[in-house]
Amino acid sequence: MIPQSFILDLLNRIDIVDAIDRYIPLRKAGANFIACCPFHNEKTPSFTVSQSKQFYHCFGCGVHGNAISFLMEYNGLSFTDAVSQLAEYAGMQMPVPMNLPDPNGSSGSSEEFEQNRASISTQDLHQALQVAAQFYKSQLKLSEKAIFYLKKRGLSGKTAARFGIGYAPAGWQGLSAVFPDYKSEQTRSILQQVGLVIVDEDKQYDRFRDRIMFPIVNLKGYIIGFGGRVIEQGEPKYLNSPETVLFGKGRELYHLFLARRAIREVDRVIVVEGYMDVIALSQHGIDYVVATLGTAITSFQIQRLMRQTDNIIFCFDGDNAGRKAAWRALENSLEFLSDNKYLSFLFLPEGEDPDSYVSRNGKELFEQQLKLATPLSEFMFKELCLDIDLQTSEGRARLIHQTKPLLQQIKAPALVSILLKKLEELSGISQNQVVGLMQLKPLLKKANTQQDHVARQLITPYRRIIMMLLCRPSYLEKLDRELLVECDETKQEQGALKALVDLLDKNLHLTENPLTHSILTYFNDTPYKTLLESIESEVLKWDDMIDLEVEFMGAQQLLQQVQRNKRMTELHSKSLAQLTDEEKRELQQLTSF
Repeated sequence: MIPQSFILDLLNRIDIVDAIDRYIPLRKAGANFIACCPFHNEKTPSFTVSQSKQFYHCFGCGVHGNAISFLMEYNGLSFTDAVSQLAEYAGMQMPVPMNLPDPNGSSGSSEEFEQNRASISTQDLHQALQVAAQFYKSQLKLSEKAIFYLKKRGLSGKTAARFGIGYAPAGWQGLSAVFPDYKSEQTRSILQQVGLVIVDEDKQYDRFRDRIMFPIVNLKGYIIGFGGRVIEQGEPKYLNSPETVLFGKGRELYHLFLARRAIREVDRVIVVEGYMDVIALSQHGIDYVVATLGTAITSFQIQRLMRQTDNIIFCFDGDNAGRKAAWRALENSLEFLSDNKYLSFLFLPEGEDPDSYVSRNGKELFEQQLKLATPLSEFMFKELCLDIDLQTSEGRARLIHQTKPLLQQIKAPALVSILLKKLEELSGISQNQVVGLMQLKPLLKKANTQQDHVARQLITPYRRIIMMLLCRPSYLEKLDRELLVECDETKQEQGALKALVDLLDKNLHLTENPLTHSILTYFNDTPYKTLLESIESEVLKWDDMIDLEVEFMGAQQLLQQVQRNKRMTELHSKSLAQLTDEEKRELQQLTSF
């Protein structure tokens, strides 16, 4: 655990422009610095770094953060490793990890003890997986059977080393060789929590036995689980680690940590179903590839990929199972589509998978196949029409019925319009009629007025006041506290304003002007993080000539008017007989403004 005071001191000493410029070249643009975003592919710079506020924001993909979060995202580092690198760069000595206090109370509070114990427990889990991975790698060198299998699959030693491939020996307790206290209560608990052993009453044995082992790495570069493949006959063919506190199958993607740079360079990613597919493609020079982990691709995984690239190609077998997996991917993608995203589906010839195809035909022919991938819209209607007779009225009505829940999920206005036109061609019913039948008018109206909505959102008085306080925390003393009485904390902007004021009240040193780092460091684990990042990023668009104090006082006056109008509406909703004398005087006072 790193003390918060050290982190804030580090951020105060680091210039984010220098820290980021070491990795990507920044150029001056007005008061800020800009570059092409390193987190998604683009030709026009939208990645902006504020030297005065010490944060970055990309207006293209929305990434936002400080120097620590940049290192974590760019280099795939853990929080601790990113802090350590920045501390070394700044010439600061990392604090010595706090020792566990005596649980009998000789030092530290019980809360500190629980926090430290939780921290050490997480470290122990990561360490256990790392030890196991090294053990499996060492065992691979000793197994002629495992080496022969990998060679037969066409893998080179260099590729096996790059992917950290290993071998779990056939014995029931092979891990006891590297965990001498294998059966002790503490070690058993750790190994069980990370899915390396199975405990059945008084028996304890390794989960993975006589299998080729594929380490699964998260975006921070930590091993969080394993996939194991049988060498000869056996079921299941692939065995993954179970769900643990570190590993969620629906949240991780195999090879994404290593593939990120290649994905950004070519601005596309291929999603396949197996470890060997990924490894074979990578060995043939196609490194922009990831795999799901034994389950259908989830919405979370799709969102994660969309942050890396605008082009996703799902590559599945051409059999029924492959087409079902593709349809599931389509369904889970719809709500995240935008008009600049391109999703497509590649079905390889019957009997082929990516591994066999690229091994037999090479990189060039495989990439030619990618060009033939079916766009999402075409695949969707092709699948919907499979069992429908469009020559009949009933068949066309059924098509509209089945398409309705799909189109209702899509928020991309141009794509919706194009799909409606295609549906009109297939069904013979006009777009206007289809829109009415599918109840899409509110969606299209919302899409068409999106820019107006954003513009109105920017001048919301709550939002304006938050912007001013983020930019000039010293304005806290100018804030009319009575305005906060009416704040409804169930509403995001109002709750965020209240939380920001509470933070500044409790940390008056933050109101120093100018502040040398973003206040959002304090909101990482709150429900307001995303909203505040969005509001803070708007500061980057301000003209240098803006009079902040006039804006701040004007926003307060506008909020006062909003609250007065709301109260007047409440009082006017009552009949004169229902109003108390006090309410009558209040209404008279309000109308006199």
